[in-house]
Amino acid sequence: MSETKKLSGSDARRAARNVSALVVASVISKGALFVWQLVLFAWLGAHDYGIYGTVGGLMVIAGSVTSFGMSLIVIRDVAREPDKAGGYWSAMVFWQTALALIAYVGINSFSVVYDEALRGFVALAGLNLFVDLFGNTGYDLLLAREEMLKTSLVEIAHILLRIGLAVLALVLGWGLLGIYGAAIASGLLRSLVLLALNWGDGLRPTFPIDRGISRPLLVNSLPLAASAFLTLAYQHTDKLMTTGILGVEGTGYLTVAFVINFGVIELFSTTVLVAAYPLLSRYHGEGKNPIFGFLIEKLTLYMVVIGLPLALFVSLLAPDAISSFFGEQNAVTAGILSILIWYTAITMIGNVFSKAMLIQNRQRLLLVFRALGLGLNIALNTILLTAWGDPRGAAVASVISESLVLILLFSSFAAAGFQWRRIANSVLRLLLIAGPVALLMIGMRGIHFLPALLTGLIAYILSMHIVRVFNSEDMDLLYRLVAALPGGSLVLRFWKRDIVLSW
Repeated sequence: MSETKKLSGSDARRAARNVSALVVASVISKGALFVWQLVLFAWLGAHDYGIYGTVGGLMVIAGSVTSFGMSLIVIRDVAREPDKAGGYWSAMVFWQTALALIAYVGINSFSVVYDEALRGFVALAGLNLFVDLFGNTGYDLLLAREEMLKTSLVEIAHILLRIGLAVLALVLGWGLLGIYGAAIASGLLRSLVLLALNWGDGLRPTFPIDRGISRPLLVNSLPLAASAFLTLAYQHTDKLMTTGILGVEGTGYLTVAFVINFGVIELFSTTVLVAAYPLLSRYHGEGKNPIFGFLIEKLTLYMVVIGLPLALFVSLLAPDAISSFFGEQNAVTAGILSILIWYTAITMIGNVFSKAMLIQNRQRLLLVFRALGLGLNIALNTILLTAWGDPRGAAVASVISESLVLILLFSSFAAAGFQWRRIANSVLRLLLIAGPVALLMIGMRGIHFLPALLTGLIAYILSMHIVRVFNSEDMDLLYRLVAALPGGSLVLRFWKRDIVLSW
C-alpha cells in the first residue's frame, strides 16, 4: 500500500484546510506588505531606506533572541499534549520578557558603530520586542491548536493596519519616526487581539510556573535559538556589513532586493511548512513511521518545482522589471536581485530539511551547520564588499554560504519512507526543460519582460507535463489534497483520476 493511502482522511483534510487558510492569509498580508516595501523604497529613497533596512536587520536578529526558538517547541509539544498549553503560555511569557530585555540592550550596544540618527531609530524600533512578544505567544498557541483561520485573519488585519498607519504618518511628514510609531501601535493591537482569542477559548496561563515545563523549554530551545540566531544573522549580516563598509545608500539597494526574496520565501516556503509542521510532528512518532519521510520527500519536490523557475525567471528578467518599476537609476538593485534569487531557491529547499531535522530532535546538528554558514558568510562579505565596493558582493556571499548549508543538510538527513532516488529523478527531468525555457525567455525579453514571463511560465508548466516530472503517486497525492481543499469539489468536476477517494 502506498504512503498516500496510509495518510488518514481527517489529517489530510485538516492539513489542506490549514494550508488554505495560511496561504490565503499570506497572499493578502504578505502580498500587501511586499508591495508596501517596494512603495516605501520609492517613497523614502535609497538613503533612508538603507537606514530602514539596517534597523530592520537588527530587529529581526533581536527577535530571534526574544523568541529563543520556543515557538517550534511549543507548537510541537502542545499539538501532542493540548492540556499543557497553559503551562507553556506562562513559561513563554516569563522567559521571553527577560530575553527581550537582553536583546534590546544588545542591539542598542551594537548600534554604537553607526551614526546618531540610526542609533535613535534602533532604540525606538526596539520597543517592539516587548510589544510583540505577547502577541507572538498567543499566535503560537493558536497555531499549536491548529486555529489557522483565526491567526490568518488577525495577521491580515495587522498588516493592513500597520501599512495604513504608516502611510498616514508619511503623508503627515513624520518620515521614519512615523513608520516605527505605526509598527508599535499596530503591534500592540495585534497582541491584545491574539491574547483575547486564546482567553476566549478558555485557555489560561498557569501559575506558579511549572518548572517541569519551563526548564526543559529553555534547555530544548537553546539549540534552536542559537540556530535561528545564526540563520538570521547571516541572512542580515550583508545589510549590517554593507552599511558599515559602503554606507546606508548601498544598503538601501540591497534591502529592496532582500525584501523581494524574503517575500517569496514567506509565501511559498514558510507558509506551507508552518501549516504542515503539526502534521509532520504527529506522523514522525518515534521516527519509524514512513509517512513522515514520504511527506518530507514530497515537500522537497514541491520546493524544487517552485524554486527553480522562480530563480530562473527572476535572474533573467530582473533588470527589465526593476527598470520598469523603479527606473534606470536603480539598476544596482536588479544586479543584486539576479544573484540573490538563487539564495531564495536554495533556502526554500533547505527549510524543508531544517524543519524535518528539528522534528527528529537534531537541532544541535543544525546549530553546527548554521555556525559554519555564518562564519563563511562573514568572511566572504568582508572580502567581497571590500574588494568590489559593490553590494552585489553581499549577494554572492549569501548564495555561497547557503549552498554550503544545503549540502550539509543533504548529507546528514535520513528518514524511513524518504527516497533520494525519486527526488533525483524528478530534478533531472526539471533540468532537462530548464535550458530550453531559459532560451525561450531570453528571446522574448527583448519585446517586454511581461510576455517573456508569461511565455516562460506556460512553457515550463507544459514541459513538466510532457517529461512527467510528477509520477503517478505524486499526482494521486495532489488529487487527494485538492479534493480535501475547500472548494476542491469544483476542481474535481473538470479533473478526473481513477481513484477512490476515502477523504
